[in-house]
Amino acid sequence: MALRFVGKDPESGDHGSPAVWIDESTKDLLFQGWKADDQTRRDCAADVSQPDHEAVIRVPKRMIPLLREALDVAELE
Repeated sequence: MALRFVGKDPESGDHGSPAVWIDESTKDLLFQGWKADDQTRRDCAADVSQPDHEAVIRVPKRMIPLLREALDVAELE
């Protein structure tokens, strides 16, 4: 699997941060983000069940430009 790094949270500095990649073979998007809190996970589970191998990840609004870039790259290739 070849991953293409798109970017990370511009406010994260040198620390671990929300980030986004594209799998170049499948065009899937991959996210690193903050684990959602218990209440958020319960609220989401009311709409969609969450198996043990899945998680709700929160990505900050300020990353929208990076998400748009990732979507554009995935669609063009």
